Amino acid sequence: MSTLTMSGLRKAAILLVQLGREHSASIMKTLKESEVEALTAEIARLESVEVDVLDDVLEEFRALAKARQYYVQGGVGFAEEVLVATMGEDKAGELMARLSASLVEMPFEFLRRVDARMILSYLQDEHPQTITLVLAHMGAEQAAIILSGLPPEVQAEVAHRLAIMDRTTPEIVKQVEGHLERRMSTLVQAADTTAVGGLKPLVEIINQSDRTTERLILEGLEKRDLDLAEEVRAHMFMFEDIVGLEDRAIQVVLRKVDSKDLAVALKGVRDDVREKITRNMSERAALSLADEISVLGPVRLKQVEEAQAVVIRQIRSLEEAGEIVVSRGGGDEFVA
Repeated sequence: MSTLTMSGLRKAAILLVQLGREHSASIMKTLKESEVEALTAEIARLESVEVDVLDDVLEEFRALAKARQYYVQGGVGFAEEVLVATMGEDKAGELMARLSASLVEMPFEFLRRVDARMILSYLQDEHPQTITLVLAHMGAEQAAIILSGLPPEVQAEVAHRLAIMDRTTPEIVKQVEGHLERRMSTLVQAADTTAVGGLKPLVEIINQSDRTTERLILEGLEKRDLDLAEEVRAHMFMFEDIVGLEDRAIQVVLRKVDSKDLAVALKGVRDDVREKITRNMSERAALSLADEISVLGPVRLKQVEEAQAVVIRQIRSLEEAGEIVVSRGGGDEFVA
């Protein structure tokens, strides 16, 4: 594969492998959790890399590092002049575009360093459209905490707006960002990226939410827009959907899930769901699981939903890593 068509993620994975365990670990510590997960999965998918490709990746990294140094010392123009003289106009332009993008701060970046519960205290009195715009620019885990803390009717309104949102103007983004900046007394530099919203960020947020919040959001969406709710469900994986997994996938999941979490998760589920699990266990393990479930006695619904969420997160993680295939609504299959 040529580096011209290779994704930045794959190049980064190749680079980290070449840097070795110690240096790679140091770099990983500076990245966001989502970035670490993506890179780890890509490294796991790496097989043999041709020497020419490896050399090209290392050379591109060296050039980008040099461009950043020139950028700091003499500005964009100086950096571009030096790179054009070094490697030609086309390659220099490509590297400068990538460098410039990496130096731009995303909108609402300052919120990523603030506790989600604190953000919730500021956002809960804002208009649903404002809340939607902010959540669309946040990480799924942080946004899920905020969404779950909103009143049910506001959750549904925000979820609906997020799903149908496409783009917004930079002026509106800056206006809302400036408003929150003044309220929270936090400095931030706005960026000019404008593509926000849609099904993907909504599904990611719901996937990070607890089951109660997940159910409330979907029920609220059904009341507002049944077709949209079905489309969201088609992109999600519910605990009961385990029955649709292949036996091999179930076996992979079982090796990753703690037996205590599994026992609680199976409390009160449909017979076909429990049977799908036990059928992929050894007879001894299945009997042990049954005993563990019976010993539990009555379990709060919230505990069951939390345990099911643990299993679902593991399934989604394995899917992202390409270790299992999950069939989505409509018969489509997605392999990370």
